[in-house]
Amino acid sequence: MDMASTFALHFSKPPTIFAPSASHKSTSEPTKCITKKRKNLFSRRKLAEEAAAFASAVLLHQELFSSLKSASAVEFRITTPDQTPEEAEAAIRAHARDLLGIKALLDTESWRAAQLALRESSLYLKQDLYTIIQSKPGSLRPRLRQLYSSLFNSVSDLDYAARDKDKKRVHECYNNIAATLDEIFERI
Repeated sequence: MDMASTFALHFSKPPTIFAPSASHKSTSEPTKCITKKRKNLFSRRKLAEEAAAFASAVLLHQELFSSLKSASAVEFRITTPDQTPEEAEAAIRAHARDLLGIKALLDTESWRAAQLALRESSLYLKQDLYTIIQSKPGSLRPRLRQLYSSLFNSVSDLDYAARDKDKKRVHECYNNIAATLDEIFERI
């Protein structure tokens, strides 16, 4: 016999464990049982994982908020890791000057250039101001955070107004930014 005929003869019949016989009942019953056990095992495992995740979330929530008087006391760091408050205070005036320097671009209606300059200067100002706020005592922080929020809401509004080329709203937002910066500098 050559190799091809041996191969064909050998693999032409199914293996004996799958061949039906009179003494052997259907193999589907044990398979169903094994499949059910596996499904139960996987669903129990998944349930245990979900329970552990939920418990972790609850514990984290309790740890963060149980001892605090208000949610604003939670500190979320967006500061530059190696920046000191002194460095931030030294740089904040230059970034504020850059932010106020976009007035010339707004007056000449260079909207796109004004948007780009606004975004760049406000990014650095945001980091510096946040670093300074975090270094202040807790009693001063709430008002500084309100001013911070007001300032950057006005920056966003100015960005949208420049996109829409709305001169009136642009100058209104710019004036809000200037007034808020003045108040911030009085407090820091």
